[in-house]
Amino acid sequence: MEKKALVTGASRGIGEAVARVLAREGYDLFLVCRNAKEDIRKIQEGIVREYGICCETALCDVSDFRQVETMIKSAGEIHVLVNNAAVSYVGLLTDMSIDQWHQVMNTNLNSLFYICRLVVPQMVRRREGKIINVSSVWGNAGASMEVAYSASKGGVNSFTKALAKELAPSNIQVNGAAFGVIDTRMNACFSKEEMDRLRQEIPADRLGSAMEAAEMINQIIHAPSYLTGQIITMDGGWI
Repeated sequence: MEKKALVTGASRGIGEAVARVLAREGYDLFLVCRNAKEDIRKIQEGIVREYGICCETALCDVSDFRQVETMIKSAGEIHVLVNNAAVSYVGLLTDMSIDQWHQVMNTNLNSLFYICRLVVPQMVRRREGKIINVSSVWGNAGASMEVAYSASKGGVNSFTKALAKELAPSNIQVNGAAFGVIDTRMNACFSKEEMDRLRQEIPADRLGSAMEAAEMINQIIHAPSYLTGQIITMDGGWI
């Protein structure tokens, strides 16, 4: 049976790299992004041309349950779910608006509930499935000036561990990948000087690449089924 993977936040960065790695592995794909229609179309065309797999796309704001509901109906049977979509906010907590707080929480954490609530029943019916939630080292340790992002990713970690226990009897594995600084557009808010200082703190003396993150996610997907409920950290020895 052909297996299909759903990847959110797939128009760039880690999500795009995951899509390419899973296409290489022979998965059919359902790629989701919020509004980068042209970007995700180009990714779709390139993947189909290179790997010959079936690749569908959808525009969906994963922070909105109604949009998620419509998207999941279109996706069909999902065997691997990679919850990658996320937004960040850098600044003092006291400068953050209520709407900005809700945007981070709805996109980074509530979306996991929305999507899993709709995908898990089919996995339980098949008694098979893999769920990978993309987290961050800040979900483990917390970061000054990124309180909302840290809190959301800490929630992702707890969500992952709890859901793994709930679904283990149904042979569904739920794991998280907590990354350090990965070289993606999410870091565009930092100046070159700030990034240079940050790089100096990392024992590996470099940023991670999106492809390295994707390969880690692929390894988790193909790990023995006894691996579940884990938050696996890859950060170049940083935190």
